[in-house]
Amino acid sequence: MRVAILSDIHGNRHALEAVLDDVREAGADELWCLGDLVGYGADPDACVELARERFAICLAGNHDLAVTGGIGIEEFSRGAAVSARWTREVIRAENLAYLEALRPSGVEGAYALYHASPRDAVWEYVLSEQLADLCLDAAERRVSFIGHSHVALAFVRENETGRTIGALREPGSTADLRERHWMLNPGSVGQPRDGDPRAAWLLLDTEAEQAEWRRTRYDVAGAQDAIRAAGLPDSLADRLGYGQ
Repeated sequence: MRVAILSDIHGNRHALEAVLDDVREAGADELWCLGDLVGYGADPDACVELARERFAICLAGNHDLAVTGGIGIEEFSRGAAVSARWTREVIRAENLAYLEALRPSGVEGAYALYHASPRDAVWEYVLSEQLADLCLDAAERRVSFIGHSHVALAFVRENETGRTIGALREPGSTADLRERHWMLNPGSVGQPRDGDPRAAWLLLDTEAEQAEWRRTRYDVAGAQDAIRAAGLPDSLADRLGYGQ
């Protein structure tokens, strides 16, 4: 089975629609999302409705939980807090109910799924090898997928040395998951933070046990215009142009 793994869509309809077109062309059988359908972007309803229609699995991210009231927004940045409050005001009841039913972690066959990390599925940013090593110890499966950091990367524990190694993943790079312990981040669909403004996602082949990182061009200007038209902070629009 071929699975498209997406994360951190953040109300960016333009990016999600473009990725869904690429996913269709790639022949993916299912779509899994690691959370944060909403927050930052101007189209929360459109993104949740696409998730309801298309995603076989969807986790809750911290922004989703903030909108539903599952967590407070005291630790959010100003822009994130403003967008969470705005989303609460505009989102349709049926889409809010969908978000309320989501959980931040899960297991699907041989794979563990977490919005943030195996140690803290809501808040922990896994960006260092030292932290990744602790997370691999806590993971429920040998191979796990995480989001939250908005950075396309992978951590692997070498069999020979026991050392955990991490690296950013460029478009087209692959990982052989048949052995060793892995933790993979597909990057963000709606707000990449690795210097590449294109939407990021990952294609998993469960039979071959191979993963490939993908990037998709989308209408960044359209997403920026939508954010500004909604009255959300300009910084949320500006950052989409440079992938930070």
